[in-house]
Amino acid sequence: MEFLKKHGKGILLCLAIAVPSWFLGKAFPIIGGAVIAILAGMVVTLLLRDKSGVEPGIRFVSKKVLQWAVILLGFGMDLNVVVQTGRQSLPIIVCTISVSLLVAFFLRRWMQIPGKVATLVGVGSSICGGSAIAATAPVIDADEEEVAQAISVIFFFNVLAALLFPALGQAIGFDTTSGEAFGIFAGTAVNDTSSVTATAATWDSMWNLGSATLDKAVTVKLTRTLAIIPITLVLAFLRTRREKQDGGNRVDFKKIFPFFILFFIAASIVTTVAVHFGVSASVFDPVKELSKFLIVLAMAAIGLNTNIVKLVRSGGKPIALGGCCWVSITAVSLLMQHLLGLM
Repeated sequence: MEFLKKHGKGILLCLAIAVPSWFLGKAFPIIGGAVIAILAGMVVTLLLRDKSGVEPGIRFVSKKVLQWAVILLGFGMDLNVVVQTGRQSLPIIVCTISVSLLVAFFLRRWMQIPGKVATLVGVGSSICGGSAIAATAPVIDADEEEVAQAISVIFFFNVLAALLFPALGQAIGFDTTSGEAFGIFAGTAVNDTSSVTATAATWDSMWNLGSATLDKAVTVKLTRTLAIIPITLVLAFLRTRREKQDGGNRVDFKKIFPFFILFFIAASIVTTVAVHFGVSASVFDPVKELSKFLIVLAMAAIGLNTNIVKLVRSGGKPIALGGCCWVSITAVSLLMQHLLGLM
């Protein structure tokens, strides 16, 4: 009861934004509910004169609910399918992730971008957009404005990818009799699930391929999602080492260890074992949908804690960084598919 008294108003406000954003995201998948929620939250917070009554609930949603969303994401992963797909797409995934992170690392200092924003943009671009940002933010102690900035950058290039990649695939000469080649490209070069879906579905409709491209792209995308695990662990280790070297308040690795990632792994194992014993993977669809909704809910909270004026003023450099990551990922994905004979 005490929890509801303290957090209830803030949680209800987040829900009031998240629910319509969720349905609008379904209607406009190229944008997605998460982006709509974060933008709506930014607008609503401008109208609130006093946020003291809702602040605890907003903070709870932006921190804890975000982690729950990542955990539930694991129920969408059959590790057997991931391994099978990984044999074909893993070299491309490893190369695209590595290049994006290296681009973000080297350009951060040259462009004078705050380290946490650069990390979130690099991880979000290379792994899986909003989900990767959600998993990484608590590990590096990123605040709401830094998360909002990274999400905004990812959104911008998601839209470009969904609009441009089908035409690019046709111009380059991807196989139009099968969705496999373009599915691999969409799954490795587009970062967020909603945009991967939109891009692959467009290719299917262009060439009457049913859902062949979409199925391949989503499976490759799920394989990429597993990179959340080593990335968050490495970032936690680097943060503790950096704090120790800087001589500031020592950060205990155990305190910032992303334990929710262990639950993410456990959820994936549960799904894999269940499917192995004959349970249909569709049984976990409601949990996957709940995970996506919780991400939208958390983005509403992050939007409510974000200064949109400050975000716009400081957004140029992160967008440029995101563009460099996006172009490098696209180029590496195409190059690797060409070298592996998958086009």
